[in-house]
Amino acid sequence: MDTQKEALQRIITTLANKNDEIQNFIDTLSHVLKGVQGNSAKVLSDLDEEFDGLYSVLDEMKESMTNRIKQEQAHKTQELQNQLSQCTNALESSEELLEFASRTMDIKEPEEFTKAARQIKDRVTMAAAFRLSLKPKVSDNMTYLMVDFSQERQTIQGLKFLPVPKAPEIDPADCIVADNCVTVSWQMPEEDNKIDHYVLEYRKTNYDGLPRVKDERCWETVDDIKGTEYTLSGLKFDSKYMNFRVRACNKAVAGEYSDPVTLETKALIFGLDNTSSHLNLKVEDSYVEWDPMGGKSQESKVKGKENKGRSATPSPKRTSVTSRPPVSRGSRDRFTGESYTVLGDTTIESGQHYWEVKAQKDCKSYSVGVTYKTIGKFDQLGKTNTSWCLHVNNWLQTTFAAKHNNKAKALEVAVPDKIGVYCDFDGGQLSFYNSETKQLLHSFKTKFTQPVVPAFMAWCGGITLYTGLQVPSAVRTLQKAENGLSGSSSSLTSNAQ
Repeated sequence: MDTQKEALQRIITTLANKNDEIQNFIDTLSHVLKGVQGNSAKVLSDLDEEFDGLYSVLDEMKESMTNRIKQEQAHKTQELQNQLSQCTNALESSEELLEFASRTMDIKEPEEFTKAARQIKDRVTMAAAFRLSLKPKVSDNMTYLMVDFSQERQTIQGLKFLPVPKAPEIDPADCIVADNCVTVSWQMPEEDNKIDHYVLEYRKTNYDGLPRVKDERCWETVDDIKGTEYTLSGLKFDSKYMNFRVRACNKAVAGEYSDPVTLETKALIFGLDNTSSHLNLKVEDSYVEWDPMGGKSQESKVKGKENKGRSATPSPKRTSVTSRPPVSRGSRDRFTGESYTVLGDTTIESGQHYWEVKAQKDCKSYSVGVTYKTIGKFDQLGKTNTSWCLHVNNWLQTTFAAKHNNKAKALEVAVPDKIGVYCDFDGGQLSFYNSETKQLLHSFKTKFTQPVVPAFMAWCGGITLYTGLQVPSAVRTLQKAENGLSGSSSSLTSNAQ
């Protein structure tokens, strides 16, 4: 019976997974169908725009050529009309002189004939008819009509759609995920010298495999990439994976997207657990600040002699919670007394992890480290054999020390602006770094016998937590050197139980 139920349960699980895949594919098909409708309308509009542009160019060229022909026509017409007017006037004058000469031939009187003949000779010498060029100044051929559009017509008739670039190919083996950066590399299946640029799209997801259409973040776009590689930097890895796809574009059209690839971008993400934090700590998801008034409503009445002479300046002892506060909804009591502690809300049971912490400039005292969850509610970080930390004290004078099992090792380095914490659970190593320079501040070597949680202490100030960070490459590189450390590191080494 139980075996049959297990078999049936496996079948149900398999069917549910297959149904989920089919539903995702249906969503994908519906999304593609809508894309076809929208994209076809867009390319038709683009085609109209391109042809309208071509018509506009042709209309402008026609208007320009027509104007040049009309200008030539007007010029030649004016020249010929001027020449025609001159010839008409010359002909009229010449006909009048010819008629006068004919009449002179009939004169009988010698003196009168001689006088008339001399006048005719003088007029002939000055006649415009003999100074005219009897050749048209311009021809009737139109110079600017010598146009042959046969080649252009052949070119236009040979117009085709610009070839759509093929989909690029992303090889996950060539992509690099490191230092909260992702470098995506791709190549074209065949050479295409018409490609102008590439468009990269990416989005975060918690699903392995192909992207899902529904219940996902929108694709983010990086446009106008000239090369076949691009690096996204400064990412927060707050999801397990990222989807990537890329397409090639020429001057007119974008090609199909590449097959999407999914790259793992997993990093430790956690916040601060305010269900077990000290009541004098004001806790947000990634920020904790000491609040001297935070536990007032929970405090019991203390003896009058304990209250006597209380100063206005708060101190850790005077603001401690003396009564047992109510048990939180979490699995442990709140920290109390002088243990101004808050734990992370995620347990580390294996692997290598990294996070960073930055304190306010006026924070008087804070600690950063890890602890077992069994740490007592009155215990302070570093004062038990189940907690390890770096402690910064800016009260009166600055001290910087590594603490474990109630032993402290002074650190002869400047307190950095931001501290990086590296925890190698399997290797039994807890190291602290200057997050900017990756200078090693201190390393603990131990064998973790229980899961650990990130732990923090703050007094008279606040600290900010940064998670979703990969182990930096520089830290990984330094591990070999760290493994050979001795001296100050080994002085605080223990096998915590």
